[in-house]
Formats: sequence, C-alpha cells, structure tokens
Amino acid sequence: MSKISAAITAVGAYVPEYVLTNQILETMVDTNDEWITSRTGIKERRILKDDGKGTSYLAIKAAQNLIDKKGLDPKEIELVIVATATPDMKAASTASYTASEIGATNAFTFDMDAACSSFLYGMSVAASYIESGRYKSILLIGADKMSSIINYKDRATCIIFGDGAGAVLFEPNTEGLGLQDEYLRSDGTGREFLQATYGGSSYPISVEAIEKGGQYAFQEGRTVFKNAVFNMADATVKIMERNGLTKNDLTWLVAHQANKRIVDATAQRIELEDEKVMTNIEKYGNTTSATLPLLLHDYESKLKKGDNLIFAAFGGGFNWGSIYLKWAYNSVN
Repeated sequence: MSKISAAITAVGAYVPEYVLTNQILETMVDTNDEWITSRTGIKERRILKDDGKGTSYLAIKAAQNLIDKKGLDPKEIELVIVATATPDMKAASTASYTASEIGATNAFTFDMDAACSSFLYGMSVAASYIESGRYKSILLIGADKMSSIINYKDRATCIIFGDGAGAVLFEPNTEGLGLQDEYLRSDGTGREFLQATYGGSSYPISVEAIEKGGQYAFQEGRTVFKNAVFNMADATVKIMERNGLTKNDLTWLVAHQANKRIVDATAQRIELEDEKVMTNIEKYGNTTSATLPLLLHDYESKLKKGDNLIFAAFGGGFNWGSIYLKWAYNSVN
C-alpha cells in the first residue's frame, strides 16, 4: 500500500470590501504614505466594518469560496480547523459556528491560536490527521479580524494589520505530493514583546483596563522584527538543508506577510530570486493567520503540480517555523 501524504487540493479566500489606504491613515495618526511603504511595504489593507460581524464571518466567506470552486459537498468535510488570534468570543468555538454555517454538519471542529503562525501550525495538525488514515477531508481556515484589537491612534500597530481569511482543503495523496516535512519552534519568553494583554484569564477586562487601552494589541517593534528576521530565515534554511533542497529546487517561498523587509531578508538568506517569492502585503497588510492561505489564493493560477513550496512564519508567543510541501494540482483558472 502506498504511503499516505496530506495534500492541499483546493483554496478559497475572502477579504472585506472596505480599503484602508495609507492616505486615509495620514488623517488618523501622525504618519505618511512614504514612511509606511518604505518600512513595511504596505499600501492598503482591508477592514471589516459591519457591526456584529467577526472572524467567523470572514472564515465562512473564505470556506464558501473554496466549496463553490471545488464543487464540494460540505457534508463530506470531517474536520474544520479555524486558525485565528481573534476568535468571535471566549469559550464558544469560532470553528464550530463556521462549520454549522457552511453546512459541514458531519465535521468536528476546533480553533487554533499561535498568533501569526496559527495557519502554519494548523497545516501540521491537519496533515497529521490525514496521514493517520482516519480522516480524508479536512478544511483548514486562517482568519483574523485584527481591526477588532487594533488601536487606531497607535501608529506602531494600526499601519500594519488588516482583516481577511483564506481556506485550504487537505485530502490524502499517494503520489508523494503534499506535506513533506516541518520544522516548528516556540519560545514563551517572547510573549511580553507582542500581545493583547487584557481579556485573558491573567488580566480580565475591566473598566480601568479599557480606559488605558489594555484590550488592544501591543508590540515592541524592534525586538519582534529582529526575532522574526532571524527565526523565519533560520527555519527556512533548516528545512531546505534537511531535505537536500537548493534555491534551484525551490519553486516558491510562501512567507508570512508581516513586513516586506522580513520577507526579503528570508529570501536573501537562501539567495532566492524575487520572482520566486509570493507577496501581497501591499494589498492586505498583515492579516495574521490569513496571510499564507491568501498568498496561495492569489498565486493559485501560477502553481503547478509538483512545485516545491516552502512556507515560513513567525508570530507572537513567540512561535515560528517552516513547512516543505509539494503542490498537488494544476489550476484550471
């Protein structure tokens, strides 16, 4: 019997209609388009403005896009994972609600949070379930409504983040395609440098916390940047060396869209040409858990069966790593 590997067989995505440009941000905080673009590579980001609509709305839209493109019966989906740092609410699972709304009534569900590495970690989990032979259809969604935890008076964070969602379907493969290897790491001592402090069990929300903006995301930019540059690049090098890959073997680098300088540094570490680096940060900003599947969606028409992809991400916690995957299908688009 051929060895079972876990392959991505479909991709979907959704971004909100409202576009928050650098020019609009100039009217909100002390910043300008040239400063933002030169330091982050971001020109605009999408924001979910409608009251009462949270991360599940984005996840549902991305999942429905995948289902429609694939012609998939949602009742065939056996597991739905929503990778997110901004769940709809505490305790109640965003994944459970998402599954019910898309008609995946035979699936079990759960949320995953590893900040900006959530989708990368979710790939590992989904692949493990497929490789076990126990499940044959797993929907992994990366979705975040970062605007819900961003202070739009803080120019250090409001220029970076946007809202969006992407989804992939994992299914068994016996051709040697799909997920090949992973290198995943964590360092909990880094949590003080990137966090939304209040709202968890250590620091519950209070009137005093809200008055001082404790519910918003905070980051110590220099420390986060330095760690992201080193660890994303290091993880990429390690996964390539472990699998005997050179830059000539690599078809695409699929790197978390945190900052264009971080993506560029990762590519430069392996001396990879610009044309092999997926980027869309200029359109969406950092959508946290959604950046990797949004890249796959935007580049799907360029992907070919057998392509070698290296995924890399870094997130608060700290959490980071890389995954080596062989693409499993030719796009019909």
